[in-house]
Formats: sequence, structure tokens, C-alpha cells
Amino acid sequence: MSMLTPPGMGGKYRITGNAYPRMRRPRRRRRIVVGLSAVVALGLAGWGTLQLVDVFGDGGNGRTGIAAGTACKPRKATTATTTAVYAPLKPAQITVNVYNATPRAGLAKATADELKKRGFTIGKVGNAPAAYDKKVPGPGVLLGATDSTKAAFPVLATQLKGAAQKTDPRRTADVDLIIGTAFKTLTPPKAATAAMTALAKPKKPVPEKC
Repeated sequence: MSMLTPPGMGGKYRITGNAYPRMRRPRRRRRIVVGLSAVVALGLAGWGTLQLVDVFGDGGNGRTGIAAGTACKPRKATTATTTAVYAPLKPAQITVNVYNATPRAGLAKATADELKKRGFTIGKVGNAPAAYDKKVPGPGVLLGATDSTKAAFPVLATQLKGAAQKTDPRRTADVDLIIGTAFKTLTPPKAATAAMTALAKPKKPVPEKC
């Protein structure tokens, strides 16, 4: 009996030789371990790829190159974006001087009378100064101080479509309406009223771009 044979064992259980037999792990178990390792490795690689796409991609929100948590937020409305750039005046607050720069007689008075019916305050009425007499090819010119461009001009312009706007050094609040050669008639009352109503509507806020 060999020294490797346990006591009491013999026959087909007898072990011969001078070394212990090498115990090998079953191949099936080895394959299972290798397969599980491959699955875990693939899972980790896929998870890492998804994280990179979420950070450097659009994050599912339709934005490219923006990391999660940095999405554009709607800009809060402010006074500057919700109100008009000027404070529209009422017709009665605007004093209009009506001048005729055309050869047609009585045009300044007729226009002044119509503006008065529409609520405007009428100042001087007569022929245009030499600088403008017969030198206004369009329907007319609105002339006033610099501040008039943001107050009186927008309102008065609703009464005469296509009128040019100019400023001069005056410090008074009155404005001039100089009737030009192409003048035919003032804007119809209904259309003029609708245009003045639109001036008082606040402007919509501008959406912020990412």
C-alpha cells in the first residue's frame, strides 16, 4: 500500500505513487465564471457610455453640448421687456401746429379742423416756413423736439400714414405737422383709432436663446 492511501482504503480506492493527485476545477465552472466576468465588463462599459452621452449630448432635451442641470430657463419678464419703449400720449396732450407746404389753399385749416375733431389740441395754423414751403414731396413731415420721437410722434403718425419725422432744437412740447405735396387726406378715423390702441399694448418678452 502506498503512503498516499488513507488507512482502511484499498482495492479500487488504492492510490499509488509518491505524489498527491492534482485536483482540477471542472471546466464547466470555469466557463461560467468567465462568462459572468464578460457580462459584468460589458455592463460597466455600457453604463459609462450612457453617462458620457448624457453629459456631452443633449440629455434628451433637444439640446446639444449642454450638460445636465444647465438647461436654459425662461427669462423672467421685466419692465423693459413688457412695456412699450415710450409712454403714448393722449391726443389732447399733444399740441399740433399745422402748416401747408403745398400750393393748395385752405389745406392747413381743413386738416387742423379734422385733427381737432379727433381730440388733438391745435396750435398755429398757416403756410409752411420758407425752409419747407413747396419742399416736402411726401404726404407730410412731423417736426418737433428730440423727446417727441418717443411721445408725440408715434401718436400723431397714426393720423398721417407715410409722414417723415424730423427733430429741431426747440424746447417746447408742441409739434409741427407740415403738409407735403403728396398729401391727400388724413388716415380714416377708424384705422387711426386702431393704430393708437395698438401703441398702448405692451410688447411681448423676447425669449432667451441658449
